[in-house]
Amino acid sequence: MVQSPSRIGLIWAQARGGVIGAGGTMPWHLPEDLKHFSRTTKGSPVVMGRRTWQSFPAKFRPLPGRTNIVITRDDSFTDEGAVRARDLTEALRIAHGALGAQADGADAATGSAEGSHGPDGPHPTIWVIGGGSIYREAIGDADLLVVTEIDLEVDGDTTAPDVPDHFYAATTDPTAGWHEAANGLRYRIVTYAR
Repeated sequence: MVQSPSRIGLIWAQARGGVIGAGGTMPWHLPEDLKHFSRTTKGSPVVMGRRTWQSFPAKFRPLPGRTNIVITRDDSFTDEGAVRARDLTEALRIAHGALGAQADGADAATGSAEGSHGPDGPHPTIWVIGGGSIYREAIGDADLLVVTEIDLEVDGDTTAPDVPDHFYAATTDPTAGWHEAANGLRYRIVTYAR
C-alpha cells in the first residue's frame, strides 16, 4: 500500500480576539470542542509544549491513542507517556517516525495502526496542539489549520497566531451561522488549507 505524504496540522479553539488561554487553562468549557479535538487527532502524533502538556489533568495524560511529543529544554523531563523533544524540528522528526511506525502496523506508543484521516481526506497528519509560541513557530510549516471559533469575549494571556494570507477557509461547520453548545456557547469550526 502506498502511503499518502504526511502533513502538519495545527488545531486550536479561540475566543474573540484570538484568546486561547488564561493562566494555563482554557477560559471556557465547551465539551463539543473537546470531542471534536479528540476525533480529529486520534491515531496521530500530537506535538505540544511542556506547559500545554502540564495543563491537561493528570488522568488525561498522555492523550490516549496518540504519540504525545512534548517540547522542552528541561533535560530532567521524563513524564510517563510523553516523548521528549528539545525543539520543534526534533518533535516533527519524532512525529514522522511515529507515522512511519503506524504505516508498518507497529505503533507501540498508541497501540493503533490507524492514521488520522483529518477533516478532508486520508492523509496522515501530525497535529500541533499548543501553546501559543509553538503555534507561532510551527505555522510556517503547516498545511492545515483547524480552528474552533467561540463567540465569547474573555480575558486571556495567550493568543492564537494570525492566519497567514496563503491560507484560505476551505470549510466552515456549519456552513452558515453557528452551532449552539449544550451550555449555550456559540461556536463554529473553520478549516484553513494552503
